[in-house]
Amino acid sequence: MGSNLLASINDLGLGFLGYLIPFLFVLTIVVFFHELGHYLIAKWNGIKVLTFSIGFGPEIVGFDDRSGTRWKLSAIPLGGYVKFFGDENAASVPDQDALSGLSEAEKRQTFPGQSVGARAAVVVAGPLANFLLAIVIFAGIFMFHGKQVTSPRVDTIQTGSAAEAAGFAVGDVVRAIDGRRIESFSDMQRIVGGSAGQTLRVEVDRGGAPVTLSVVPTLREIKDNFGNTHRQGVLGITRSMAAEDVKLETAGPLRAAWMGVGETWFIVERTLGYIGGIVVGRESADQLGGPIRIAQVSGQVASVGFVALMHLAAVLSVSIGLLNLFPVPLLDGGHLVFYAIEAVRGRPLSERAQEVGFRIGFALVIMLMIFATFNDILHLASS
Repeated sequence: MGSNLLASINDLGLGFLGYLIPFLFVLTIVVFFHELGHYLIAKWNGIKVLTFSIGFGPEIVGFDDRSGTRWKLSAIPLGGYVKFFGDENAASVPDQDALSGLSEAEKRQTFPGQSVGARAAVVVAGPLANFLLAIVIFAGIFMFHGKQVTSPRVDTIQTGSAAEAAGFAVGDVVRAIDGRRIESFSDMQRIVGGSAGQTLRVEVDRGGAPVTLSVVPTLREIKDNFGNTHRQGVLGITRSMAAEDVKLETAGPLRAAWMGVGETWFIVERTLGYIGGIVVGRESADQLGGPIRIAQVSGQVASVGFVALMHLAAVLSVSIGLLNLFPVPLLDGGHLVFYAIEAVRGRPLSERAQEVGFRIGFALVIMLMIFATFNDILHLASS
């Protein structure tokens, strides 16, 4: 009895580490490059950087560089920050008392002492660094590992499916959907997956003759290889796995970079489409995940291999970059809204208005985290 209990505890501990280590690896990469974007553009504008932190809370380990910046790893690994000279806190809220006692030369080294354009450039550099990181990772995967491409040829059609109702035939090769060129079965899956309930115009090659079909994908719950459930649109067809229809393609640097841009844009487009679907009631918000879900997926993906883990890092990097551009005070997008208002008015919003904005933003971010964590717990309980 005792030995069985110890074995169970040991297995639980190893399973936890199996999720935690990949999670920290992926999140650290993504957060580091996000903050590095802020840091580099700030230094380029002559801003003094006091702290570059991966994580929040108490410092675990760190060092000071020649310019006086404290680089550190902190105890709570759920983000990071760059603190500038003249900031009151990690959210870059100006310390008005400290600023009032600075000389003009010192004020030029502060973040608030910069022009609106310079401050906006520093803020937007974080999300842009995330997008650039994703493009580089995707390009590296396409160059060195390659991409498995399966022909968009219909192999079987399920009885009663959307494809059968639309008039698909075995052997059809999909060429375009709503005018978008289709080169692989996965291209088709991506469009169909996010288009449940919408009418799609599909152009197919049927024995050398062009045929146009109208189809409405059906919303279904699909389980992935790890047992996670996802809701997505399906046509009810399977791909051809014949040798002539499956190949592994590698790309040269320029094509790989362009493919990386396309992959990054697809994630942005799909994310915005999903959020828009939530707003209009077409999508359910229970697919939103937080740190627990990310940790779980990181562990699952890591079991597949390093390439899959880096692919997840790229996807997460795009997601974090996009999230930070949302016009919510406390996030980068919220700062950009304040700067846009300042540019139009010719002067910044009052301290009181900015403080209220940050408090609202903080409340929204906390509510989102709580909701996402609640979804994570429900997901774990049902898996």
